[in-house]
Amino acid sequence: MDSTMIIIAAIVGLAIGFAIAKFMEKGKASKTIANAKKDAAQILKEAKIEGENIKKDKILQAKEKFLELKAEHEKVIIGKDKKIGEAEKRTRDKESQVSSELAKNKQLNSQLENKMKEVEHAKEFFEKKQAEVDKLHKSQVQQLEVISGLSADEAKSQLIESLRDTAKSDAMGYIQTTLEEAKLTAQQEARKIVINTIQRIGTEEAVENCVSVFNIESDDVKGRIIGREGRNIRALESATGVEIIVDDTPEAIILSCFDSVRREVARLSLHKLVTDGRIHPARIEEVVKKTEKQIEAEIVEIGKRTVIDLGIHGLHPELIKAVGRMKYRSSYGQNLLQHSREVAKLCGVMASELGLNPKIAKRAGLLHDIGKVPNTEAEVETPHAILGMQWAEKYGEKPEVCNAIGAHHDEIEMKTLISPIVQVCDAISGARPGARRQVLDSYIQRLKDLEEIAFGFGGVQKAYAIQAGRELRVIVESEKVSDEKAAQLSFEISQKIQTDMTYPGQVKVTVIRETRAVNVAK
Repeated sequence: MDSTMIIIAAIVGLAIGFAIAKFMEKGKASKTIANAKKDAAQILKEAKIEGENIKKDKILQAKEKFLELKAEHEKVIIGKDKKIGEAEKRTRDKESQVSSELAKNKQLNSQLENKMKEVEHAKEFFEKKQAEVDKLHKSQVQQLEVISGLSADEAKSQLIESLRDTAKSDAMGYIQTTLEEAKLTAQQEARKIVINTIQRIGTEEAVENCVSVFNIESDDVKGRIIGREGRNIRALESATGVEIIVDDTPEAIILSCFDSVRREVARLSLHKLVTDGRIHPARIEEVVKKTEKQIEAEIVEIGKRTVIDLGIHGLHPELIKAVGRMKYRSSYGQNLLQHSREVAKLCGVMASELGLNPKIAKRAGLLHDIGKVPNTEAEVETPHAILGMQWAEKYGEKPEVCNAIGAHHDEIEMKTLISPIVQVCDAISGARPGARRQVLDSYIQRLKDLEEIAFGFGGVQKAYAIQAGRELRVIVESEKVSDEKAAQLSFEISQKIQTDMTYPGQVKVTVIRETRAVNVAK
């Protein structure tokens, strides 16, 4: 019973507790619902207020946008109205201009019609006058035919015959006068062209000789160059073909040879040997061979540089080499390369003045003397103009160039206008003052004049003009000339030479004063 009661009590307690819990949960839920409704109403109120504010802002923005668009639209409308007004104004101006032009055209048309009427009247008047003149002319011709007894055709033929004879005689006289004037004008124009050509070419005076001087630092080197019993100098002469003169000239050795190429080879070889210090026959032969190759390369380079300077293109390599060899040749003392360059420039200028091709003229002028640098002994016997022409033909030069080379000394007939131009320019280059070396008499006379100037001063015992007139040695008497006087005498002699003489280069005046004490033992 007790346990049953307990179970019933527990069940009743649970039921009461469950009922109480449900009641309390219901009250709590109603309270939560009330709070939620209150919050929702508050949120709805705030959302409504915010929506009203947004609505007002959007309405305000829309109004502002509307006002802006309205203002822009009004501006566009005003601009279009302005353009329409300007267009209307231009149209009105055009209409007024067109109307004025129409009025002018009407006035001009009326004037033109009046002029046409006047011209028609004048034409009719002149036609009437012309008919009257024709009638009068026919009547006069008939009267003349009756008076002269000739018809009009016969009179016309006689008149033409007389006029033909008169015209023929007048024409002959005019032709004669014209020919004389043409000859005179041609001579004047030729002189003018030659003078202008000479004036436009400036060249230096060039005098070449057959002697070169090799300078050394001291006379001790001379013994090394001579060698034991002269073997070095003999080897050098044999290898180069140059005569080497070792005399008392201080610090100098003279190289003598008519062939300037060999002289240059000998000079450069000596320079290399002296600089190197090893001087013996085997070394001499080696250096000479190397120097010959160097000179050959230098000749080719000189030829190329020459043709480039003159603007000549397409020249055969053998002809270029011949041009380079001309640097080491001379004609009557005039350097052959300088002479040929000068002739080429003269030919180019003269050909331009005459309306000919200056490039061909310069080509012929440069090559006109290549026959003076023959390669073999057999070619020496051929005249240089003919030899040069043969070389030009062999290496593909144009016929006018070949003819100009062969005819510049009248060996062959001239066939082109370039030939006489080359001949004239060659004569101009060779005949100008200072172009070619003085003759032997004038050279000897110049040396005598140097010595006579020295003898003109007091105290001079002996005077020698040496080194081809480049130095004057004066020996004075020591009793009459002191050391101070010797220096003054050297200056006075040099000034006298400079004032009274004409000479190439410089003249060195050396005054030597020597004191000797001589006694005789008996």
